[in-house]
Amino acid sequence: MLLTKENISSCTFKEGTVILINKPLKVSSFYVVDQMKRSIRNKINEKIKIGHAGTLDPLATGLLIICTGSKTKSIIQFQDMEKTYSGSFTLGAMTPSYDLETEISEQIPTDNISHINIETVRNSFMGYQELIPPIHSAVKVNGKRAYKLARKGENPELQAKPIYISKFELNIEKFPVCQFTISCTKGTYIRSIAYEFGKRLNNLAYLSSLHRDSIGDYKAINAFELEEFINKLQN
Repeated sequence: MLLTKENISSCTFKEGTVILINKPLKVSSFYVVDQMKRSIRNKINEKIKIGHAGTLDPLATGLLIICTGSKTKSIIQFQDMEKTYSGSFTLGAMTPSYDLETEISEQIPTDNISHINIETVRNSFMGYQELIPPIHSAVKVNGKRAYKLARKGENPELQAKPIYISKFELNIEKFPVCQFTISCTKGTYIRSIAYEFGKRLNNLAYLSSLHRDSIGDYKAINAFELEEFINKLQN
């Protein structure tokens, strides 16, 4: 059952529900799940299974698919669906985390970058790719999370991961900020695409904003805001 704003009052969370949530900025995906779990438990006075189908970083917003009850068995199916993201990356600078989680560590001029250069690099990302995840990520290295090692000042060596990009649109009207829309397979770190984009331009780049628009046919525009969902449960 897909929860909507019309059927929320008749929903049976324990039997199994799919809930679309628009994750707020600067909170973790775990926080969203925890807040929803508390609200649902208070509503039905029972323990309940709940999980999400794909993490978003705290600095990202957009679609989280939340599954409850028996629908938690479908999480893997949702994770395997193509995802579409929009956002921006900024040329001429980089950060250790490839996004705004860490401060800018290096800057260089962007005067030598032409529209032709940008279009050539954009095209180079289409299709199958192998990209190395950011060291500030949850990828495990010898049983330890890479981001924990990075925060200790270590530089873990990560292996490249195969991905597939079916759409990559760019708008450079606000250059050196480039606005994008990307559709890709699971396991794709958009931060890595931003970093690699700068590298292929013989320049630098970092991810400056990120929103997940859709997972398969499920869209963020149809999702509940987190506070909206909690308030509707309480009413």
